Amino acid sequence: MKHFLMLFIVSTGLIFQAGCYYDKEEELYPPQPCDTSNVSYATTIVPILSNRCYSCHSNANAQNFGNGISFEGYANISAYLATSTQLFIGAINHQDGYPAMPPASPKLTSCNINQIELWIAAGYPDN
Repeated sequence: MKHFLMLFIVSTGLIFQAGCYYDKEEELYPPQPCDTSNVSYATTIVPILSNRCYSCHSNANAQNFGNGISFEGYANISAYLATSTQLFIGAINHQDGYPAMPPASPKLTSCNINQIELWIAAGYPDN
């Protein structure tokens, strides 16, 4: 009976010790490189807008949450950028003097901001 109890205690200790293993996040999930080589509206910009902007700036939500501004669809975003490019860039960069977008949420990743700025600098093509 003593051997069983001793074996149980040792086994339990090993199990709990193995369960406390800790890795560093950056080792488990290394940063992904930012692809700015082939930025396009359809494959790069729409997913960013859809994930981070459409909760307020979609056709369905713009009137209630997005100050009447919709970014859904190329016609909407390009019309907005034609008159408000600096406002858009200032807002997504959370620059002083501009409304931080998205509001009450973390800023877009630097990769996403770089991709958007490259697309805008290229004349925001519908590609």
